Amino acid sequence: MSFPQHRPRRLRTTAAMRKLVREYAVAPSDLILPVFIREDLSEPKPITSMPGVVQHSTSSLVAAAREALALGLGGIMLFGIPAERDATGSAGLDPFGVLNKAIRDVRAVVGDELVVMSDLCLDEFTDHGHCGVLDASGQVDNDATLEIYAKMAVAQAAAGAHVVAPSGMMDGQVAVIREALDAAGYADVSVLAYAAKYASAFYGPFREAVDSQLDGDRRTYQMDPGNRREALHEVELDLAEGADIVMVKPAMSYLDILADVAAMSPVPVAAYQISGEYAMIEAAAANGWINRRAAIEESVLSIKRAGATMILTYWAAELAGWLREN
Repeated sequence: MSFPQHRPRRLRTTAAMRKLVREYAVAPSDLILPVFIREDLSEPKPITSMPGVVQHSTSSLVAAAREALALGLGGIMLFGIPAERDATGSAGLDPFGVLNKAIRDVRAVVGDELVVMSDLCLDEFTDHGHCGVLDASGQVDNDATLEIYAKMAVAQAAAGAHVVAPSGMMDGQVAVIREALDAAGYADVSVLAYAAKYASAFYGPFREAVDSQLDGDRRTYQMDPGNRREALHEVELDLAEGADIVMVKPAMSYLDILADVAAMSPVPVAAYQISGEYAMIEAAAANGWINRRAAIEESVLSIKRAGATMILTYWAAELAGWLREN
């Protein structure tokens, strides 16, 4: 039978009916708030390309963590910006460095009630801006970088991270980090693998956010945007190496990849709504071209619908507030 027996509009007649039959919905606990902590700041510093997002001081970071806990967010992801950088990113290993200190500061106020995650990468800490150390020819040395990642993982776990998140797309990074954590007595610390991270044009505002020193691009280690099957291969490798959670990044422009990964992954799947995706919506809304709140809600829902278990978004706190209102 077809029309007039079948009238799908019957299930759209009222807001209550639409809510009743809705297949997907976003909850505050699905959301992870990415935050930037910059060394030696006395007050938050706005990021011009990401309206509403700041580089935090210690006090404002702690306040943001408290708010995230109060709003019922699933987690908070910490990115550190050191005052000084060098070729090997040594500030990332310093137990008193900006990121490891931030982990301790946040854990001190949220305990185990909010999942504390830390970015595990060298790009914020190196004076060349790459995610790994360079060899004599100026290329990223995969295996030498892994040795540093292992030490970073242990340092972040010692500082109190519940989850370490290797984002550098180095081959073998999950295995090396898992082995190092276990050997150091941190078997309970989880690894969130940036398993399918693409070399995207939408990272631009993030470079301002972390004061990136990069000259060039990361196409020799991040994935080519034209590849789809390769994403599943990358995820399979990270799963075999012991990843507890796998991530697709970016989210909105790679929803097909996210759906593919969600269909095959036996572990939770994260997706990162990145800086450029955030900036585009904010810019269009500022010009009056779109309804800001509706666009934010729809964009995050699209990521959930595609299969994400958890979503990193710079709107996490604001969106959670709206959800609690509703």
